[in-house]
Amino acid sequence: MAPTQGVKTITTNVGWSVLSKTATFGLKFVTVPILARLLTPEDFGSVAVALTIVQFLAMIGGAGLTSALVVDREGDMATVHTVFWANLGMACLMALAIFLGATDLAILMGAPGSAGLLKIMALLIPLQLAGDVAYSLLARQMNFSKDAVLSTISESAAALIAVGLAFFGFGVWALVFQLFSAALIRLVGLYAVVGYMPRLVMRPRRLVPLLSFTTGLMGSEIANFVTFQAPMVVIARLLGLADAGAYSAANRFASIPNQVVLSAVMGVLFPAFSLMGDDRKRRSDALMLSTQVMTAVLAPAMFGLWAIAEPAMLVLFGPQWAYAWPVLGLLALSKAIVTPCSTFIPYLKGTGHGRVLFWSAVLRAIATTAAIAIAAYYGTLVDAMVALCVVNAITLIGYSWAVFRVDNIPFLQGLLTSSRSMITAFVMALGVRAFLHFFADRLTNPYLEVLAGGAVGAAIYALLFLLTERSLLRKIVELVRRRGMRDAASVPSA
Repeated sequence: MAPTQGVKTITTNVGWSVLSKTATFGLKFVTVPILARLLTPEDFGSVAVALTIVQFLAMIGGAGLTSALVVDREGDMATVHTVFWANLGMACLMALAIFLGATDLAILMGAPGSAGLLKIMALLIPLQLAGDVAYSLLARQMNFSKDAVLSTISESAAALIAVGLAFFGFGVWALVFQLFSAALIRLVGLYAVVGYMPRLVMRPRRLVPLLSFTTGLMGSEIANFVTFQAPMVVIARLLGLADAGAYSAANRFASIPNQVVLSAVMGVLFPAFSLMGDDRKRRSDALMLSTQVMTAVLAPAMFGLWAIAEPAMLVLFGPQWAYAWPVLGLLALSKAIVTPCSTFIPYLKGTGHGRVLFWSAVLRAIATTAAIAIAAYYGTLVDAMVALCVVNAITLIGYSWAVFRVDNIPFLQGLLTSSRSMITAFVMALGVRAFLHFFADRLTNPYLEVLAGGAVGAAIYALLFLLTERSLLRKIVELVRRRGMRDAASVPSA
C-alpha cells in the first residue's frame, strides 16, 4: 500500500526542493546578466527558438509514461524497464526527425540561421528522456533530497561552464554547452543515486494501463507547452530574432522566482496529491494552504520586479538591453497575476481530473497564442506583453473557477483567500513605483534605485502582510509547532 502523505512529509520534500532551486537561483541571478552582457540578443533568440522545438518534441516523445509511473506505485520492474525502452526509442526517433528536418523547421520558426544549432541540440532529447524513469523512481519514494542535490550540482556546473565559454568568445555555443552539460550531469547523477540499471525487458502490454492515465495528461502538457512557448515562436516570426532574443533574456530572468519555487513545489505536490485519494477535506486543506503560501512567496517577488524593472534592466543586463525594460516589467507582471494558480496544475494532475486540466490548458493556450499574435502583428513587443497580461488575468479567473468547482470550494471565498497576498503585493508595487517617481531627482543612479526600491518594497509588504494574513501566519506557526512536537516525541529517551 502506498504510504499516506502528511503535511510534514510534503513540507519536508518541498523544503529540500526549494533549497535546491534557491541555490540554483543564486547562481542564475549572477550568470544570466553576465551572459547577457557577453552575448547578443540574436544569440539568445537563436538558442531559444531551437530549444522550443527540442523541448516540444521531447515532451511528446516521453508520452507522459514516466508521470504515469509515479501514480502507478504497484507497477513492477518489468513495467519500469518497458517504459525506459519505449521512452528511449521514441527519443531517438524524435532526434532523427529534427536532424533531418532542421532547415525546414528553422525557417518555419522564423529563424533560418538556427538550423545548424537545431541539428546539434536534437541530441538533447535522448539525454533528457533517458533520465525520466530514474526521476520517477525517486518521486515514487518521495525522496526529493537527492534530486535537490543533483539539480543544484548540474545547473550550477552548467551555468559556470557557460559563463567561462562566453568569456573566452565561444558566443552562442556557450548557451548550447550549458544545456548539454546540465542534462548530462543530471542523467549520470540520477542513475547513480537511484541505483537503477535498465535491462533488456520489453512488455508492451504493461504500457496499456499507463496510457489510460497518459492520454489526458499529454493533451494538457502539450497545451501548457504551447502557452509558455508560443510567445517565442510568434515574436520570432512577426517581430524578428532580435525581439525574440530580448524576450528570451527578459523571460529567463523574470522566470527565476518561478523556477525556484514552482518547479520545486509542483514536483512534490503532484505525487503528494495523488496519494491523498478520496480524502476531500484533506485535499482541500492542502490545496488552499499550499496556494496561499506560494502566492505569499511569489507575488511580492514578481510585482516587485515589475516596480523596479527600468533600473533593474540597466543594472543586470547593461546599456545594450536598456530598451527592453518594459518587456522585463510586463513579463514579471504577467507572471505575478497568475501566482495563485501555482498549485492548480499539480492538484488537478495528482487527483485525476485530467479532463478539467486538459480543457483549462487548451483554452489558455489558444487565448495566449491568439492574443500575442494579434498584438505583435498590429503593434510591438511591448503590445504583445500587455496582451499576455490581459490573458493571464482571465486565466486566473478561469483556472480558479475550474479548480474550486472540482473540490466544492465556494468560488468567491476561494478566490479571495488564494489571491489576498497577490493584491497585497500589487499595492506594495504601486507604493514602490510612487516612491521611485517622487524621489527621481535624488535617485539618479540605477543601483540606488534598485536598492531603495527593494528596501521600501520589503518594508511595505511586511507591514501589509502582517495586517492581512494573520490567519495564514497562525496556521504556519501551528504547523511548525506540531511538527516540533512530533519530532520530539519520536526521539528515544536516554
